[in-house]
Amino acid sequence: MITKFIENYAKLIVGVPEDVTVTKELIDENFAEITITVNSVDIGKLIGKNGNMINALKTMANGCKAKDGISYKIQVVVK
Repeated sequence: MITKFIENYAKLIVGVPEDVTVTKELIDENFAEITITVNSVDIGKLIGKNGNMINALKTMANGCKAKDGISYKIQVVVK
């Protein structure tokens, strides 16, 4: 659920939405890593000025911890 939201959100921000992929890897029962892969021209758009866009996504992911008890780390990589 959280991965689908992040993917849809990221596709609205970037210029090449077809290159956006989001994966979630469960590290252990209390921690998961979400990886957002974007085109190299869109990395700045996704991170945002002073990291505001990516921090908004991280804040939203941390809010999900209250529901499912899993902490999330979000990583952005270039395709």
